Amino acid sequence: MQTSPMDTNNTISSNGDELFPLVNNKGEMIGKATRRECHSGTKWLHPVVHLHVFNEKEELYLQKRSMNKDIQPGKWDTAIGGHIDYGETVEEALRREAREELNITEFIPEKITSYIFESAIEKELVNTFRTTYSGTMIPDCNELSDGRFWTIDEITLNLGKNIFTPNFENEFKQVIIPLIRKI
Repeated sequence: MQTSPMDTNNTISSNGDELFPLVNNKGEMIGKATRRECHSGTKWLHPVVHLHVFNEKEELYLQKRSMNKDIQPGKWDTAIGGHIDYGETVEEALRREAREELNITEFIPEKITSYIFESAIEKELVNTFRTTYSGTMIPDCNELSDGRFWTIDEITLNLGKNIFTPNFENEFKQVIIPLIRKI
């Protein structure tokens, strides 16, 4: 079943693809589409969540994306990130992704910002949060292949070397560095 940006019928597509909400620039839902459609170059705006996890030393945890990811496989990225599913709130998606990717269930998210990120194949409304976390993290081997804390200097020295996802590099420069300067 093909969906359109204005389709608001609450049915799952016949081929079982995940359904994502489509939103306007304000984050208001205007329809739904499958993951495949959103990542096919349509540039339909769909929401995602990012959670930057800091430790007590202000080091930043990054995940290395699994090689079976459809976008940016094998690159280092934000600790927790993922799409908001159709019918899910931002907060629900953030907590689900934290549980799925790093088995984090008890944390206090602080909203940093929302912005639009556009790549060659998709356009996302990114809802960015941060938390300080000192508990145990258990990375999901299906979601990511590695994870560790990086110093801010270590990240800065590796920018532009094709190690990180373009979205992470952009967010690090535009959001994280200004945030750290305020602390």
